[in-house]
Amino acid sequence: LTRAVTNVICSLCFNSSYRRGDPEFEVMLRYSQGIVDTVAKDSLVDIFPWLQIFPNADLRLLKECVSVRDKLLQKQYDEHKADYSDHVQRDLLDALLRAKRSAENNNTAEISAESVGLSDDHLLMTVGDIFGAGVETTTTVLKWAVTYLIHHPQVQSCIQEELDSKVGVDRSPQLSDRGSLPYLEATIREVLRIRPVAPLLIPHVALSDTSIGDFTVRKGSRVIINLWSLHHDEKEWKNPELFDPGRFLDSEGTGLIIPSSSYLPFGAGVRVCLGEALAKMELFLFLSWIFQRFTL
Repeated sequence: LTRAVTNVICSLCFNSSYRRGDPEFEVMLRYSQGIVDTVAKDSLVDIFPWLQIFPNADLRLLKECVSVRDKLLQKQYDEHKADYSDHVQRDLLDALLRAKRSAENNNTAEISAESVGLSDDHLLMTVGDIFGAGVETTTTVLKWAVTYLIHHPQVQSCIQEELDSKVGVDRSPQLSDRGSLPYLEATIREVLRIRPVAPLLIPHVALSDTSIGDFTVRKGSRVIINLWSLHHDEKEWKNPELFDPGRFLDSEGTGLIIPSSSYLPFGAGVRVCLGEALAKMELFLFLSWIFQRFTL
């Protein structure tokens, strides 16, 4: 699953895909996993940055993985700059290069590519962020989906019956089938509810003094959303610990609904996850293809 999702992101960013065993692909997988493994650990360095001056195996591994990542990204960036054409936009990196050149052509004393976040470093880190946020998260949701469906064979059977009825066996599911496969969509929503990929979302900072209910929030305050609590609140969800895709279907079982405003798997507002649409498409295609072909 990790390899498949990584290839999707590679196609999006670099217009390239890799076969199993490709040396560059294997390096990419190793550094990605190394970053995830080290960042996921609790570390005093996160609280007291000055501790990084002391020997730290995890921090050393993280720096090594980031260095390898940066070299691979730089290689792709240099190749794209050499082959760039204003008449062809192959992938995200081409789109970023076009935006950078446009900013440079319209450069003024007040506005430059650097000031609008389109320097070489900005472009490289944008692609790096997409890898960091787009591979591990989607892979984790897929793993949770497979786990829950293995333990709930009746849900798996309903998905397969829906696929057999609406898609058949003579072709593979396509994104255009999403509207006719509500039970599969409801299952994806339930996986995102019961096992949110980011239980505390991403830390934010209040930009101005405000309030939430009776609580005052001062400018500069750290704001953390307990998404796990929202998705398991008994006041909002009936039997929240029960895996039940039906909670996202109407009474007839043919239409999708959002039964609670406390459903925020990708966050909300202007800081909502930019990869929401891509993640939903990936989850649909991977799961529909898997369960059209296999019973787990």
